[in-house]
Amino acid sequence: MSQADRESTIEQEMGGDRISFQSELLYGLTDKPPVGESIFVAIQHVLAAFVGIITPGLIICGALGVSPADTGIIVSMSLFASGICTFIQCRKFGPIGSGLLSLQGTSFAFLGPVIGVGTAAVASGSTPEQALALIFGVCFFGSAIEIILSRFLHLLQQIITPVVTGTVVMIIGLSLIKTGFFSLAGGAAALKTETFGSTQNLALGGLVLAIVVFLTLSQNRFLRMGAIAIGLAIGYVIAIFLGLVDFSSLSSLPIIRLPLPLRYGLDFNFAAFAPFIILYVITAIETIGDLTATSAVSGEPVSGPIYFRRIKGGVLGDGVNSAIAALLNTFPNTTFSQNNGVIQMTGVGSRYVGFYVAAIFAILGLIPIIGGIFQVIPQSVLGGATLVMFGSIAVAGLNIVASTGLDRRSAVIVAVSLALGLGVVYSPDIFADKPALIKNVFSSGISTGGLTAILLNILLPGRPKVRVEPSAELSEA
Repeated sequence: MSQADRESTIEQEMGGDRISFQSELLYGLTDKPPVGESIFVAIQHVLAAFVGIITPGLIICGALGVSPADTGIIVSMSLFASGICTFIQCRKFGPIGSGLLSLQGTSFAFLGPVIGVGTAAVASGSTPEQALALIFGVCFFGSAIEIILSRFLHLLQQIITPVVTGTVVMIIGLSLIKTGFFSLAGGAAALKTETFGSTQNLALGGLVLAIVVFLTLSQNRFLRMGAIAIGLAIGYVIAIFLGLVDFSSLSSLPIIRLPLPLRYGLDFNFAAFAPFIILYVITAIETIGDLTATSAVSGEPVSGPIYFRRIKGGVLGDGVNSAIAALLNTFPNTTFSQNNGVIQMTGVGSRYVGFYVAAIFAILGLIPIIGGIFQVIPQSVLGGATLVMFGSIAVAGLNIVASTGLDRRSAVIVAVSLALGLGVVYSPDIFADKPALIKNVFSSGISTGGLTAILLNILLPGRPKVRVEPSAELSEA
């Protein structure tokens, strides 16, 4: 049943505090939008996440000297794996999956360690293909850490409170804004051509941003749901007329590319595996923040038994999906935060939209030329569309924190966590000369801020008591 133009209010008891959220939704979590509307919204989720999914593979392959043909295979499998994993996360199989409109994609958190393991293997005499086998083996076995951890998250209700998760969500959004603004100015390609920050890029990105904002505030539900897609389409067409789109790379792509599991095999080395142990723990923390944001913008609970069942299922899904990704010759998957902005902008939080997103990702992976068309969208156009979405994620985190009542203790946790988390985002070279383990853990603003929030919530006096929900172990109906 449609929730057209309603304002949903979620109220729940947490300790002695009543937590309240308001979310303007056209379709809620369990609503089934018409097929046409579902596909329309799904395309916008795909556009928001597409670059984030393929970029890690491109960076890693470039660093390891992987051949263009193998790079194309890995990029295609990144998209295909995202489709499979998104379906698992949204559909929910037993305890696996959150059941929310949660997108899965290649994790940026593993970028540094993966490149480190791969380049070390190549330097010791391995071929790039053998280095990939080692990377996929380490990632496959490392996923067990997240799988095991997910089974004990319900015991952490005293620690993982809305103040902690809301802070992490804020850091996610604020960290992504840097990426969105970098894209709006032209991205890495513009740096090479010395057009970064040019008037043309800023004007094009600014136009797309203005279109998205204007349509999002429209009273017409179809314009609101299509705000991001329409903004991107208009920007794309203008970019083509300006000569900013190069379609030449599409001619070399095969018509279809079928998945071949374990194409490069699996290898393992404990020395290479060690840094990944803490990274899978950090990824679980990031996933909790992402899923909390998804719950908030979807008008769903962010505490209590339903919330923790979804969090446990989502983290378990992350672990299982990372293992599947390794078998499909790509890198660890995680719950993406980009689509939370799409949910908030479109007003569609239906998990059934995720099924269409999953199908589109899988098709993009199987038919490279379709993915190639998306891949050549100018960065300034993408930046204009994503910038407002990333800001919306930060606002969602702010709402989570504010809803609990921001006392002095909570204000200190938020302030210090934001300061340290965003500090490493603004000065990423601060840990350049530190040991690999420290560098891998604290180079991410999300992990730094998340760990800070958790530690402060444990150590600072005056922590409010939270009633542990025994029913958090039960299966969700």
